[in-house]
Amino acid sequence: MLYREAGQFKTTYIRDQELFPVKQDRWGIFVIIGISFIIVPLIANDYWLQAILIPFLIYSLSALGLNLLTGYAGQLSLGTGGFMAVGAYACYKLVTVFPETNVIILILISGLFSAGIGLIFGIPSLRIKGFYLAVATLAAQFFFEWLFGRVQWFYNYNNSGAIEVPVRNFFDIAVTGPTATTQARYMVVLCIVSVLALVAVNLVRGRIGRAWMAIRDMDIAAELIGIRPFPTKLIAFAISSYYAGVAGALFVFTYLGSAEVEVFDINMSFEILFMVIIGGLGSISGAFLGAAFIVLIPILITNLPLILGIPINSATVEHFNFMILGALIVLFLIFEPHGLAKIWSIVREKLRAWPFPY
Repeated sequence: MLYREAGQFKTTYIRDQELFPVKQDRWGIFVIIGISFIIVPLIANDYWLQAILIPFLIYSLSALGLNLLTGYAGQLSLGTGGFMAVGAYACYKLVTVFPETNVIILILISGLFSAGIGLIFGIPSLRIKGFYLAVATLAAQFFFEWLFGRVQWFYNYNNSGAIEVPVRNFFDIAVTGPTATTQARYMVVLCIVSVLALVAVNLVRGRIGRAWMAIRDMDIAAELIGIRPFPTKLIAFAISSYYAGVAGALFVFTYLGSAEVEVFDINMSFEILFMVIIGGLGSISGAFLGAAFIVLIPILITNLPLILGIPINSATVEHFNFMILGALIVLFLIFEPHGLAKIWSIVREKLRAWPFPY
């Protein structure tokens, strides 16, 4: 019985409200944190950090923000890519206007601009929901693509039309720009994602998270028991947009180095939505599991022919990538609509009874 919970009694209210009430969960989180902060920077090479771990963490953050809105509050959004673009361009303007300010602080502040935009586009949620609300957020996606591509002020009248990340230091260590090491950028992303993930866990376990789930399950009944739908939905849009804005800033400043607005197109929004669906709606861990699935599967498909020694050109591999990934998404929706988080929940139930079959 590897996952035995019997005997783990709570004798105080503080112990009863712990984020990870089961001892095995606490030790598992401590092990993951220790590996992420200590072991990975020491043993991982630049390829693993730049091509796998940094994008995985950034996608996890954006998927986490969308999961708070869609999975917990029940408000469908297709504009995550647009909100990420707001955060990226806001951070770029802040860095150029305030060059002496700590870039990590500016990354966190840039999310506030996305939160404000999310509040504006969350106003229609009072009147519409479901497919119609998704169309409204999709309009935001197209609007920001047009805005940042046409108004040259946002990219400082650069002839290339791209935003280029300058070198910025944190305690005399370059964390952005071409001179920043992958280890430094990885640690910045890891720290920000860890803090915001902890905030998300606290949110969904508190009064705000319970109000979101009440609105999601039955908004009329939630209103009858005293929950105000409009401010509750607006809070969900604001927090979700904040997470997307910070993820967008990290995506450009710690991963790409320079980017045009086409990076945050509709494909980005759908990709993050697929992460939430595959990982599991209404699950914090599901955002990380879905992001890992979407990031790792294409890398596996790309490298598998090389490992097996199969001669195949890159264009064919790219087509197979889309086909296999799409087929896996469809299979998940058919056989396990609750996502990878549900599979992990089933595994935990089996571990509770192991080695007994009941």
